[in-house]
Amino acid sequence: MSETTVPSIRPPAGPVARSPHAALTEPRPVRLALTVLAVAFLGLFLLLPLAVVFVEALSKGLGPYLASFAEPDALAAVRLTLLVAVIAVPLNVVFGLCASWAIAKFDFRGRNLLVTLIDLPFSVSPVVAGLIYVLIFGAQGLLGPFLQRHGIEIIFAVPGIVLATVFVTFPFVARELIPLMQDQGTTDEEAALTLGASPWRVFRTVTLPNVRWALLYGVLLCNARAMGEFGAVSVVSGRIRGLTNTMPLHVEILYNEYNYVAAFGIASLLALLALVTLAGKSFLEWRHADALAGRGAH
Repeated sequence: MSETTVPSIRPPAGPVARSPHAALTEPRPVRLALTVLAVAFLGLFLLLPLAVVFVEALSKGLGPYLASFAEPDALAAVRLTLLVAVIAVPLNVVFGLCASWAIAKFDFRGRNLLVTLIDLPFSVSPVVAGLIYVLIFGAQGLLGPFLQRHGIEIIFAVPGIVLATVFVTFPFVARELIPLMQDQGTTDEEAALTLGASPWRVFRTVTLPNVRWALLYGVLLCNARAMGEFGAVSVVSGRIRGLTNTMPLHVEILYNEYNYVAAFGIASLLALLALVTLAGKSFLEWRHADALAGRGAH
């Protein structure tokens, strides 16, 4: 009885398939070097400056540090910063909701132009934005003579600071809401309209709850930028101590006067605001990642 030879099975020619994780696996020394480089970069350019702010603020003890907040000019700067944020952030919320709702839920002529205008503050220097308001509302500006005749002050006054802050911050809320609303589509709104709900009720009970976490995310970013804005505000404020100085402008004045403890004290308050904003942003990203990305349940 003859033996039957079984042919051997050879793998097909060509490159051997690799696991997707194997393609991303680097040697341990390379991963260690990249990690050390990233940590060193963050430590040098982020953590070290932040630590210096608090070290310099507390360099002469807790008493001088707390005293820097009790000065009338410092209190006026804090009040003005809060006032501007209280006005600018709600305005940006209203604009962001209206613009994102119109762009994501409706198709109309000029839609792409509106999206481009929303992104305009990202491409224009804040100093240029402040200069634009000076050229329009300043004493020698386009509307300056008219405003002077009617006793209306915009430049070198609170209204000008609010206008400049609104300009540099208004993309934040809209840019958080537009992608999410586009991803959600119009199915829920159409269903509510079919059941007899009015457009306002649809927006209030369907659209707004679906984007509440992205809205809060945008508000956090908008508020942080509003309180920390320097370039545009420095042009339109006139830097009048106790009247038109916000916290960032007050920090610059104190630093130029070599009052380092007070300057870093006010700066530490802004740094704490940034840390609180970062913590809130990280919490929202962790807790509501799906909703922020537009993949959550509607």
